[in-house]
Amino acid sequence: MSWKEAKQSSMRILEGQGVTKYFGGLAAVSHVDFHVDKGEIMGMIGPNGAGKTTLFNLISAALPLSSGEIRFKGQKLNGLKPHQICKMGVSRTFQETKVFANMPVLQNVLVGAFFGSPNRVLGADATREATQALEFVGLSAMSTTPVKDLTLANQKRVEVARALATKPEVLLLDELMAGLTPAEVSEAMELVRKIRDKGITVFMVEHVMKAIMGICGRIMVLHHGEKIADGTPQEIAANKTVIEIYLGEEIRAGS
Repeated sequence: MSWKEAKQSSMRILEGQGVTKYFGGLAAVSHVDFHVDKGEIMGMIGPNGAGKTTLFNLISAALPLSSGEIRFKGQKLNGLKPHQICKMGVSRTFQETKVFANMPVLQNVLVGAFFGSPNRVLGADATREATQALEFVGLSAMSTTPVKDLTLANQKRVEVARALATKPEVLLLDELMAGLTPAEVSEAMELVRKIRDKGITVFMVEHVMKAIMGICGRIMVLHHGEKIADGTPQEIAANKTVIEIYLGEEIRAGS
């Protein structure tokens, strides 16, 4: 390995080669190569059904790979269980918010604090981690509120806080901005920047173009399970293929 290759490799905290997932005869993700550099906010876009959430499910081991390889800090994730990958330092949120609706906010976040650490966690330590995570996302005042009584935007923040309570090095955000008002989108964008500034690498799937173009340093585009582009927001916005299959559709939808 050359010095340049070694330097490049040390920057890559998460990467995949030939990542493929078949459902029956259909390739939901097909031979996708990707990498996420330490400290960046990386975006992933594409039409519905492009394979974006499936790729997140493969990274987090919610689904097994059909073929290919995924590595975190150089270590293969193939064959590991979701809780093992979480304890290694890769956490996630979900496209459809998955919260314990009848439990108070703090109890939801405690789940992450207790089960995200590779070591045994004492109750007092878990409570401190959960409380700090809630303060970070701006929900300290709602710690005793049942999650079902929160707005969608705040339920999404609970999920982010729960993921942060696992103390991840990489956070996968699956459509954090979906269903939010323009003001809530702006607040969520600021939260994502704060997470990155905290030293956590962010890999996010998003349909809100204002967000993806505004905060990501690099964007990957999937279409029918295949990667068709990877570049800066400016490069992606000028890519004729991406405009034809996705951005043009988004522009029409927003007009």
